[in-house]
Amino acid sequence: MELSKRLNFIIENIDNTSVLADIGTDHGYIPLYAVQNGLCSKAIAIDINKDPLDKAKLNAILEGAGDELEFRLGSGLKPLENGEVEVAVIAGMGGNLIRDILEDDIEKVSSIGYLILVPAQNPEVLREYLYNNDYEIICEDLCEEDGIYYELFKVRKKSGESVKLDSIYYEVSPKLLMQRHPLMKEFLNSKVENYKKILSFITDSTINAKERKTAIEDKINIITNMINFL
Repeated sequence: MELSKRLNFIIENIDNTSVLADIGTDHGYIPLYAVQNGLCSKAIAIDINKDPLDKAKLNAILEGAGDELEFRLGSGLKPLENGEVEVAVIAGMGGNLIRDILEDDIEKVSSIGYLILVPAQNPEVLREYLYNNDYEIICEDLCEEDGIYYELFKVRKKSGESVKLDSIYYEVSPKLLMQRHPLMKEFLNSKVENYKKILSFITDSTINAKERKTAIEDKINIITNMINFL
């Protein structure tokens, strides 16, 4: 079974474990691959919708998977018991939704060894939540596929780990910046280009428009300095 670049990126950040859960499993590729390749002894594929879960079951049958792969219909972490899994993967949905899934089941989150979170949109929302709500950021990572950048958070709930950051560092990972991640420069360049496109659409001369333009220009200057740092 061949995985996409994004799914391989997730797999590479999973340490060998006993039981893994994949929340919003879609086609079930991550838990299936993890079981087949000895990354875990058991995997639980969870999805809120029946159709993708049925596709995941079919893929498991076609790949010859057995009882070590389990399928559960339900929302977020709700189909799990406290302490049932060592690792949980939540990927393929927006940062706002991932944040809400975590908030809805804090007790279960606290019982999980670590979580791998890969938002499809709004990673800055998730980063702000994680940094300000007692999550230990074990590591962050970055990958690019078809011109889209995906940010990964490997975290665990841990009291006293909250850290307030300047707002720009919710958009740009301070960890990846300090590590000089190999994709960081092109990632930052893409952000500058996006902000320049936004500027081109601000044509009003209202006070709000001028303030919005100034704020974006400030971000461009800060990110440009980051690029020079790299």
